[in-house]
Amino acid sequence: MEHKQLSDLRKKTIKDLESLVDKLRNDKTKAIGEKISKKSKNLKIVRNLRRDIAQILTIIQEKRILERISGKKS
Repeated sequence: MEHKQLSDLRKKTIKDLESLVDKLRNDKTKAIGEKISKKSKNLKIVRNLRRDIAQILTIIQEKRILERISGKKS
């Protein structure tokens, strides 16, 4: 994912990000299935999806930590 896309994702809510992660996980499962059935030999697709999912999950964790910290200060 590009830096601009990550910046846009940081503006979204946690619920939106979780639904995006679910969609990407489904895409990853389909890509793995195609790789196993020899329809696709492109291994980069799975690796890129895995990296994108990890980046989004990191953003979700950051948002939750910030919510906890801001909740304690109030």
